[in-house]
Amino acid sequence: MSDLQIRNLRPEEIAIAVDWAAAEGWNPGLADANCFAIPDATGFFVGEIDGEPVATVSCVNYDDRFAFLGFYIVRSDFRDRGHGLRIWNAAIAHAGARVIGLDGVVAQQDNYKKSGFQLAYANVRYGGIVAAPSKPPADVVALDTIPFARVEADDAMVFPAPRSAFLRAWVGTSGHVGRALLRDGKLVAWGVIRPCRTGRKIGPLVADDRAAADAIVQVLLASTNGGEISLDVPAINREAIALAESLGLKPVFETARMYTGPIAPMRIDRVFGVTSFELG
Repeated sequence: MSDLQIRNLRPEEIAIAVDWAAAEGWNPGLADANCFAIPDATGFFVGEIDGEPVATVSCVNYDDRFAFLGFYIVRSDFRDRGHGLRIWNAAIAHAGARVIGLDGVVAQQDNYKKSGFQLAYANVRYGGIVAAPSKPPADVVALDTIPFARVEADDAMVFPAPRSAFLRAWVGTSGHVGRALLRDGKLVAWGVIRPCRTGRKIGPLVADDRAAADAIVQVLLASTNGGEISLDVPAINREAIALAESLGLKPVFETARMYTGPIAPMRIDRVFGVTSFELG
């Protein structure tokens, strides 16, 4: 059998990894590929045999201290041949000395630990069909009316690395809807909903408290006339779990959020919805 050849996916090829993720049931967003290429265009890898893709992985370097790994997929007919380990090692090498985070399959935690990852907490995907509210809160505004610097500063409280270019694209991409809530002139909550292969996902959802998070959710639901939604919630944020359950959403699956070392302090109590399991 021919050897595995590993190369970078070009930005326009990242859709390959996204399509494979969809086939695995991860339900990516319709515009995810374009947004994911922005933080680190060289952070996506494909393993090929005779020019045919058989494995993918990403390791996006956000800055000189933090990277996030995702899209670790080996085609089912090429598993158990060492291809996964080889492309995994390429991704880890790309991160260099950076601390790496990932949202991994819970059953694979022991394998990730062999590469130096340690469990931080679980993230739980909640999903279901939610009706649009008849009277959404009136004081919630469009996210793009808030100076981007304020959104960027707030995001720095809930993510361990700067991601300004990615965040700007995520908020501004066609089809993505963002909303924000101010109290006494202070940004206390904001979130984005985006169309996916099935339904929509809300993320990020950041708020000072559950009431503020719920106000954002209600207006986001109203903007899309409700329907099937997913919300990825840190299991250690009990208020976020309570919000998801109050919407009638049910746990779909969970991931293990793991890191290879210490990260910058995060206000996980303000994270009511994770942006993406693939990029953090």
